[in-house]
Amino acid sequence: MDRRAFLSGISLLALSACGGGGGTPTRGPEPDFPKAPNPGWDQWVADFLPRAQSRGISQSTLDMAFRDAGYLPGAVERYQNQTEFKRSLEDYLAIAASNERVSQGKAAMSRYAGLLDAIEARYGVDRDVIVAVWGLESFYGTRQGTAPVISALSTLAYASGRSGFYEDQLVAALKILQRGDITPARMTGSWAGAMGQTQFIPTTYLAYAVDFAGDGKADIWSADPTDALASAANYLKKSGWTKGQPWGVEVVLPSGFNTALIGRGKGRSPSEWASMGVRAASGGTVPDYGVASIIRPSGASGPAFMIFNNFNVILRYNNAESYAIGVGYLSDLLSGGPRLQASFPPDAQGLTQADRQRIQQRLTALGFDTGGTDGVIGAKSEAAIRAFQASRGLPVTGQATPELLAALG
Repeated sequence: MDRRAFLSGISLLALSACGGGGGTPTRGPEPDFPKAPNPGWDQWVADFLPRAQSRGISQSTLDMAFRDAGYLPGAVERYQNQTEFKRSLEDYLAIAASNERVSQGKAAMSRYAGLLDAIEARYGVDRDVIVAVWGLESFYGTRQGTAPVISALSTLAYASGRSGFYEDQLVAALKILQRGDITPARMTGSWAGAMGQTQFIPTTYLAYAVDFAGDGKADIWSADPTDALASAANYLKKSGWTKGQPWGVEVVLPSGFNTALIGRGKGRSPSEWASMGVRAASGGTVPDYGVASIIRPSGASGPAFMIFNNFNVILRYNNAESYAIGVGYLSDLLSGGPRLQASFPPDAQGLTQADRQRIQQRLTALGFDTGGTDGVIGAKSEAAIRAFQASRGLPVTGQATPELLAALG
């Protein structure tokens, strides 16, 4: 299993719940991962060591790697609770393409303009996409994950029910240590073992990480993003990136459009789509960038996109439609493109994003901290709602509803 298949299972984790973690936009502080005694893990490690040696890992590497390793209950908890944290595309994009992420991304593009020139020239991958991947994976290197990778991977190999996959990742991580690319203390990442500024899992690192800085090591953990950004570009290039082709374009579909034509893989040329009345949301027809499909991920009342092969290339990095749209949309904004023209449909409670923002704003004004006013109802907003409801003698549900908005005045 490669990074694409691995990350498809965790790509819609709580956007506030993990630091990095393979493509999930980060919000809030990164969690700590304290170790805890676990005799079962101890026995698993003892049984694993001979298997690792049979796969080429030296005793000295194993001694170094496991000297300070331990069982991480936090990694198991996050693995078991993945399905609780799914977000709508609207919420995902509100975080992935927030004003803060866009402004910091533009600043990073300016700061590293020379480096991006060189990477773009070498790999033929557009800089705005490289920076967008960087922004979603680690908020431009500021949130790379704090979990010790050897501990995280050995914990999940022991306790996750997917021992074969995580053991393969653990062996790959040990090979990285054995090569001398990083030390165990610096080899940190997400709870699931995704590492560094570009959140590569160990097998992806071995396949795609590059030493662009020329110092003999592909250091994707360094504060200097040189190797990390070049490695992401190398990954995209080898996955089939076409320079200058957009990931997609927001489009407007004509009234009565045949919905049977919507879906990935139902490709036509932009001129064919234009003959059916499809136009760019910004006006006019979409240029002929190649075969394109139409997707409408949020249903009939949400935005529609004409997507090209580069969309599929982004899916190679993380096989989740929301992630690919998030990277593409952020890259557009970083290069000066417009915000989405179409609105998203109301949520299950009948609230729009503007309604949810008003709830957060009014709670904050009353002294109930929602952790932001982006319209995304996460754990802090839910706690603020519960506190407000309790203070007013209302049923304590923690849910954002029209009744709550009315009660807030």
